[in-house]
Amino acid sequence: MSDQDSTSPLLKRELDDDDKTHIVEVFDEDIAPRLMIMHARNGNINCEFAGEQYKNWVIEFRSTRFGFEIVDFEYDEDSRSFELAPRRLIRDLS
Repeated sequence: MSDQDSTSPLLKRELDDDDKTHIVEVFDEDIAPRLMIMHARNGNINCEFAGEQYKNWVIEFRSTRFGFEIVDFEYDEDSRSFELAPRRLIRDLS
């Protein structure tokens, strides 16, 4: 048996509702606008954008009429993240 705590976020094989909510919030606020700039439609992306503890998690997303939705979460020890293009500065025209 390992000396590591089995509840360590890096070793968890299941995300709880709080984890999923956090990932979705960061995805919607930061990642989705970048994907829209890149004209993405669907795909998979590493979740390290939501924090180091999620570096072994991948989301599957797809475009919707109003943006993107996350359709699945998958644990993948071999997953790696990459830098997305920076967000453009968007003026509030209201």
